[in-house]
Amino acid sequence: MLAYLLRRIAMTIPTLLLVSIAVFTLMRLIPGDPVQLMLGEGADPAQLELARQQMGLDQPLVTQYVVWLRHALTGDLGVSTTNGLAVLPLIWERFHVSAVIVLTAVALASLIAVPAGLVAAWRKDRSTDLAIIGAATLMLSVPSFWLGLLLLMFFGQYLHWLPVVGYVPMSEDFSQGLLYVILPIVTLVLVETGVLTRMSRASTIEVLRLEYVTHARAKGVPESQVLRRHVLPNAFNPTLTMIGLILGHLLSGIAVLETVFTLPGLGRLMIDSIFARDYPVLQGCLLFTACIYVVINLIVDMCYPLFDPRVSVQ
Repeated sequence: MLAYLLRRIAMTIPTLLLVSIAVFTLMRLIPGDPVQLMLGEGADPAQLELARQQMGLDQPLVTQYVVWLRHALTGDLGVSTTNGLAVLPLIWERFHVSAVIVLTAVALASLIAVPAGLVAAWRKDRSTDLAIIGAATLMLSVPSFWLGLLLLMFFGQYLHWLPVVGYVPMSEDFSQGLLYVILPIVTLVLVETGVLTRMSRASTIEVLRLEYVTHARAKGVPESQVLRRHVLPNAFNPTLTMIGLILGHLLSGIAVLETVFTLPGLGRLMIDSIFARDYPVLQGCLLFTACIYVVINLIVDMCYPLFDPRVSVQ
């Protein structure tokens, strides 16, 4: 078990290094001169050259990357050219907004989808299965932004139960802040439940066909115990992988939903930095989101042995 974990952790180091190289290279391929954008069209060549020297842009690309990576390892991702704030605290503040919504939504969706997929697979091709899969397909097919707009119109404008625009941090007023995140959470739960339900059903059907399940039934083990002890743990790993992918994708920024619900999250910050040509913030966001993907995949890999002990000895 320990050796498995150490191998997985060691594999993340070159992955993160490649991610940093990709982010650095991608930012250098963006057309336009960042110094020219910062100083404006009226800057003379001397000012442009001085600014490039101060920012280290006159150095070779390899030197620029080494300096940037050394600063990034210490938590220094630069300073925003728009408001002069440090990039990492700005990203972390916005990420906290997105993380609360995403983690809550994915947890609720998993609690609904995994049992629903298990029941659908157990009642395969019957009315229960058709009803669950029909509902999952419907939720999967509805665009999240459209569903969010419908919920806003119904619960915000018509019923006036929930606020339509704005955001209040839960650290300032928990009850008021909770009202602003209910609709985004419900939107994500409805959409992601459809994805996870179909994955749970497919993996459960594969496990139900295996010989040890037939053997357990032949021994007279109760069906509920067969599903709970023999089927669910072995069928959960593919669903766990999907949960990890969904978490990585959503934590990278739910830009569309954050725009619909006017939430100051990470995706909104990335969009704003693109329009403002704020390269330090954009570069920091890309690096941060890529690291989130890697860390989430590492956590998922570490959870595999909990459901399948064979993984730890491979």
